[in-house]
Amino acid sequence: MKNSVLMRVFRGDAAGGKLVDYQVDVDEGMVVLDVIHKIQAEQAPDLSCRWNCKAGKCGSCSAEVNGHPKLMCMTRMDTFKPGEPIIVEPLKTFPRVKDLVTNVSWNFEVNRKIPPFRPIAQNPDGTWRMPQYEADRAQEFRKCIECFLCQDVCHVLRNHGKHDEFFGPRFMVRIAGLEMNSLDAEDRIRLTREMGGIGYCNITKCCTEVCPEEIHITDNAIIPLKERVADRYYDPLAMLIRAVRGKK
Repeated sequence: MKNSVLMRVFRGDAAGGKLVDYQVDVDEGMVVLDVIHKIQAEQAPDLSCRWNCKAGKCGSCSAEVNGHPKLMCMTRMDTFKPGEPIIVEPLKTFPRVKDLVTNVSWNFEVNRKIPPFRPIAQNPDGTWRMPQYEADRAQEFRKCIECFLCQDVCHVLRNHGKHDEFFGPRFMVRIAGLEMNSLDAEDRIRLTREMGGIGYCNITKCCTEVCPEEIHITDNAIIPLKERVADRYYDPLAMLIRAVRGKK
């Protein structure tokens, strides 16, 4: 059964733009990305959007739907109220390229600043071993699809533009996955505090709320990293013990 909906889609580029109305007949089971594709096919062939898998696993089709950061391919049309206009806009935290496409290359520049996994020395038998609970703890972080919805909703980046001072929640997740790996020898705590700017996060959990993979970004990644930074730089007892042991 077809249903006509009013789609208000941002059209423009880095210089500016506006919302353009499209009346679209929607079939049962369609998602927002389907409707965008239908607009491209029938009304606006020059409408630009980014997508790939249409299965909620590539993170490419991130946009803001009625003001909420979402994956267009996972946002069903039947979740909106009948007669409600549906506004689709690009992510606000990143520079616009064209229409719904934004330039997210800053994220990959941040990623290059994080030292990669550096394995500890092998056991005498030539193997590495870690407890299963440690493997399970880090596994959650590997679910990230880099949709950058958490980066988009983070107020430090979105409202205050601290891109030069804060890595954002996605990369706190990456650092946490590395730092909580007992087979990794690298130390990224100073990086997390200084270049990463973890002190800017006031744990509002807005990043956790928008994560399509339901990663507990705040509770399981950011807060534990904050605790490690506090232990290193602000715990007088821990600092005394390190001084006695001759460790920096």
